[in-house]
Amino acid sequence: MSVISYLENRASGAVLSGDEEKSINTSIATIKSRLSNHFGAGVVEHFRFGSSTRGTILPRSMDENSDIDYMVVFSDSGYTPQTYLDRLKRFADVYYSSSDIKQSSPSIVLQLNHIKFDLVPALKQAYSGYRIPNGPNNWQDTNPNDFNASLTAKNNAEAYKIKPAIRLIKFWNAQAGDIFDSYSLEKYVVGLTFYGVSNLRDYLFTIVDNLSLSYEQAQWRKDKLARAKEIVANVRGYERDEMPVTAEAEVKKLIPQ
Repeated sequence: MSVISYLENRASGAVLSGDEEKSINTSIATIKSRLSNHFGAGVVEHFRFGSSTRGTILPRSMDENSDIDYMVVFSDSGYTPQTYLDRLKRFADVYYSSSDIKQSSPSIVLQLNHIKFDLVPALKQAYSGYRIPNGPNNWQDTNPNDFNASLTAKNNAEAYKIKPAIRLIKFWNAQAGDIFDSYSLEKYVVGLTFYGVSNLRDYLFTIVDNLSLSYEQAQWRKDKLARAKEIVANVRGYERDEMPVTAEAEVKKLIPQ
């Protein structure tokens, strides 16, 4: 197996299984019903967003922090974000009392056996988009569908290599201890320019080449990123020297089996 075929195989395996999808869909249907029953007209809409709608979510076996982002849009405004977070916390306490529930702004984290849900309170903007918490007292504007469209367009323009490359770099990031915020990492990849790149190996390596950390970041993060760049350089060297077996063994240090 070559480096390219190995990475393609890992990327194709970095998707939710049919059983995982079925279990998640069942849980989402349950949450939908319970939110409607609990809040009634107090909630105008609620829906899944984030990586699970973009095809870039990782299975829990590859990222234990993998989660489903779920937005809950309230009908009344004028309160602090913490007010709405408290409402979602009480909802979770009523319907999921046996589950692990905690606040992690801007969401209430609901840990089920098979998946983690991030319940994000929101208010609808007058014309388009939403407002979600930015801490307990402030709001930030967002429109989750905008990035979905940008990622899809980028993926199409790059011969459908962007989503597999994102899944691989997110896997590396999770294995390395979450050096980067997952969503920010996806946005960074979509913003990159790929010159003369045609296969998944080179897309992944280009991403690693361009990743950087600011001076004030923790040293352990810098060390992990430096190690990734070293592995990429080693793989390229082994391939230049026509040592495919050694190159494949080396890339497995970046993207483990």
